[in-house]
Amino acid sequence: MNRKIALITGASRGLGKSAALHLVAQGIDIIGTYNSRADEAQALVAEIESQGGRAAMLQLDVGQSERFAAFSGAVANVLKNHFDRQHFDFLVNNAGIGVHANFVDTTVEQFDLLMNIHFKGPFFLTQSLLPLMNDGGRIVNISSGLARFSLPGYGAYAAMKGAMEVLTRYQAKELGERGIAVNILAPGAIETDFGGGAVRDIAAVNQMVASNTALGRAGQPDDIGAAIALLLSPGGQWINGQRIEASGGMFL
Repeated sequence: MNRKIALITGASRGLGKSAALHLVAQGIDIIGTYNSRADEAQALVAEIESQGGRAAMLQLDVGQSERFAAFSGAVANVLKNHFDRQHFDFLVNNAGIGVHANFVDTTVEQFDLLMNIHFKGPFFLTQSLLPLMNDGGRIVNISSGLARFSLPGYGAYAAMKGAMEVLTRYQAKELGERGIAVNILAPGAIETDFGGGAVRDIAAVNQMVASNTALGRAGQPDDIGAAIALLLSPGGQWINGQRIEASGGMFL
């Protein structure tokens, strides 16, 4: 029996890497993307293979939607030549960046960068990849706790995530005829290098997060990787069109 395959954008580090390793532990193979760090991407391939899984990594800037047709062709080639398959099963739209700027200071360039990576990118990348997805597959989009609670400096970023939350419901509605379930996972503050690593590296920021989280700490990458794997497990097959927050109870 063929193992299922998940395609994860931004898989070489942070939340994407954690998701990949959790999915491999569930017997799922990985096609991942990276933007600039080929060394980290290949290190992940080696780690997955050491655990008995299979993986391939492809370069992609999700902010460059004009490249998606060529990228889809590359995915088709990897499926055929590396996995002896024509389709993959799961898509995780994870790749992203952080920009901190108050509303009055946000530039057109910052806005466009965030829109291209966090909204336009996942919108058209998913559209481009749908012919390569199996019917009955699943899509997990990534939002943020900042789409529910508000912290100064994240208005543009959070607005893109809010747009993704609306899009997720429409995707679930329209892709249901193919049996494809679509959900969106909203992490709280996580200790990674995202946005300059403030939650991980600045003690005062970490303590602020912990003191406003019901479980009393900031999140770890594995908290989110495990949640993504949960949504793509057999037990998650009837969850559809939902926003699910994994924040430890932040700002309840």
